[in-house]
Amino acid sequence: MPHDEKGAFSADIPEDAIADALAAVEKREGGESPAAEVAVEEVPSLGPSPEGGEAELLRRELELSQTHARKVFEQLKEEHDKLLRVAADHENYKKRAAREREEVQRYGHERLVKEILPALDALDRALRLVPPGEPLASGVELTRRLLEEGLARFGVKGFSAKGQPFDPRVHEALMTFATSELKPGMVVEEQSRGFFLHERLIRPAAVVVSAALPAGASAPAGEAAGPAEGAPGDLKAP
Repeated sequence: MPHDEKGAFSADIPEDAIADALAAVEKREGGESPAAEVAVEEVPSLGPSPEGGEAELLRRELELSQTHARKVFEQLKEEHDKLLRVAADHENYKKRAAREREEVQRYGHERLVKEILPALDALDRALRLVPPGEPLASGVELTRRLLEEGLARFGVKGFSAKGQPFDPRVHEALMTFATSELKPGMVVEEQSRGFFLHERLIRPAAVVVSAALPAGASAPAGEAAGPAEGAPGDLKAP
């Protein structure tokens, strides 16, 4: 590198390098900046996405699961209703069986009681025929009392209707007796007592009911004593 003057130096620079440098300076002074080239990498195409097919498949499976769940729910509901009906029927059966068992315990011996009542009626008639104070009357009375006490332990209770108003619910009218001593519709005579088994009427009282005298008729003789067997036409069937 030759030196012409003290403190000065020179260099051999190619002309094209100087020209490029000058052009760059001019561009910078003019407000232009070299554009930076950005390489954009292209994403290779992978074809149609499989996400749409999977969503459709999931949707169908969900609908199928919901349909199956509804069927299972309906079946469970139907079985639940059946179990409720079976439980209700069983409870009704238990109650009905308990009522029937109680019915048998309370009224199962009704037929036997009805077979015994005629014997009790015979004792009642015997007491009406035997004069009071005789030893036979005392024996009959004792026998009747023991029989009534035994029946009472099983819920049998007798009742008398004589002197009471006629009640068709518990009385059976055998005949009527025309009299002026009692108002019509009263029980004049009792042929046989009535009986209850607990709260159930098992036999009504057989009675004679008073009736009004026909117009212009007089009271029959012995009226105060009530109707008797073989009395003339003042006794009438109801």
